[in-house]
Amino acid sequence: MKKIIFTLFLSALISANASAQEKLTWHTDINEAIEIAVKEDKKVMLFFTGSDWCGWCIKLQNEVFKTSDFEKWSKDMVLVELDFPRRTAQEEIIKTQNAQLQAMFKVRGYPSVYFVNPEKMPDGKMNLNNLGKTGYVKGGAIKWLEVANNIVKKTI
Repeated sequence: MKKIIFTLFLSALISANASAQEKLTWHTDINEAIEIAVKEDKKVMLFFTGSDWCGWCIKLQNEVFKTSDFEKWSKDMVLVELDFPRRTAQEEIIKTQNAQLQAMFKVRGYPSVYFVNPEKMPDGKMNLNNLGKTGYVKGGAIKWLEVANNIVKKTI
C-alpha cells in the first residue's frame, strides 16, 4: 500500500513539474521575440547557453528556470534561448543569428543572461537597450531572482 501511495505521489509531483514547464515559452527567433515584447510592452531575457555540454547552464536551468518562482516572475518577460550546442543539430539560420547576438553582446562564457528593453526607432529599426547581465548565481531561484530584479528595475 505504501508503494502505491508513494508512486501516486511521485507521479503527481512529476506531472505538476512538467505542466509548470509547459507554460513557459522559450523563443529561439529573436525577431519574433522582439515583436512580442514591443507589442506587449515587456522586457526580453536573452539566455546564452550550451544546452548539451555546459554544466553551469544545466544547473541554472534546473535550480532556477524550472521553478514555479521563475515561472511567476517571467510572466512580464519574453524569454529567448540562444543555444550553442555541440552535439545537437541546429538550423543554420539559428546558428547565424545566435553568433551575431553573441558578438553583439560580447558574450565570453556560459551561462550568460542579458536583459534588454527593445525600443522601436522612428526609422523602423529596433534598438535593444541593454539593462545588464548575470549568469549562474549561487543560492537557487530566490537569489537569482533578486539579482535579476535589480537589473530589470533599472531605468535607462
